[in-house]
Amino acid sequence: MSRISSSGILLAILLLLAGCAGRGNKTVNTVGPRSFPQVTIPEAYTDEADRIAYGAGHFWDPYLAGEGATDSAYVLGVARNELEQNLANYIAILGMEPLPEATRHMEGLFKGVSAVQKRDSTSHFFDAFSELVSSYLYDPNSPLRDEDLYLPYVSGLAESPYTPDNMRAVYRYQALMCSLNQRGSVAPDIKARTASGSQFTLHGIKAPFTLLFFSNPGCSACREMMETIQNEITPMFPKGTVAVANIYIDDELDAWRKYVDNYPEEWYTGYDFTHEVRDEQTYSVRAIPSLYLLDSEKRIIYKDAPVEKILVYLQSLDY
Repeated sequence: MSRISSSGILLAILLLLAGCAGRGNKTVNTVGPRSFPQVTIPEAYTDEADRIAYGAGHFWDPYLAGEGATDSAYVLGVARNELEQNLANYIAILGMEPLPEATRHMEGLFKGVSAVQKRDSTSHFFDAFSELVSSYLYDPNSPLRDEDLYLPYVSGLAESPYTPDNMRAVYRYQALMCSLNQRGSVAPDIKARTASGSQFTLHGIKAPFTLLFFSNPGCSACREMMETIQNEITPMFPKGTVAVANIYIDDELDAWRKYVDNYPEEWYTGYDFTHEVRDEQTYSVRAIPSLYLLDSEKRIIYKDAPVEKILVYLQSLDY
């Protein structure tokens, strides 16, 4: 499956803004082949935010209304890369919208995909496109993963008459997990014990921002994320602006204690001795590492987000 880098996300956003900057009818520019039908924004939409909102709301209209959606060669064959690229662009555009609006757009997308299936019941589009949405928004290895955006789509899948019966329970479970800890909600508190035996809580950490970092000892991806936090995120701000709560939620405490000296001393490093995260699923940690960004009141800004996305957000702040 093709992927788009964080620089590609920014490029997609910049191209969109460029397409909205002029006068008269403009199309929402996308990275990739021009054969993907583009939406035309009416002249009446002159405000940049309104043009972005219109583009996000109607991004898929020309494509879903055309023959491409029911052309199995397009969906499953050589043009799949083009479809994937435009899905990646669309996700980037939704990132500029408030979550309630982005949720509404994703609900509209699901209705549009369902309408294609209703129009041509022999089409493979519903299954193929839904698999694509899942792989980009829910796969824990996707750099564009976003459970909040996936929630309205998977909620539709859970109840759709076009969903195979053997997948319905799977989608309902995914929807339940995605509904945990949505952006803007207060992150559940975590009680942690350090290697020396002292305790701290997530909500007891006082800082303008907190990075909640679920990690395992010796995990290569965890080391890479740790280096990014140390080398690119922490140096951007005055000391104490960004706190790191580094939490271990598994059972191999001997291995964790042997490794714990590798973590920066200024981090809040501990293990979940209550086992609430894992056993009671107060957080859905589907893969390690997992990174959350919280504000001063422990409201969730980003949930299980790629570190690159958090880095871009923090770089945009005026600190």
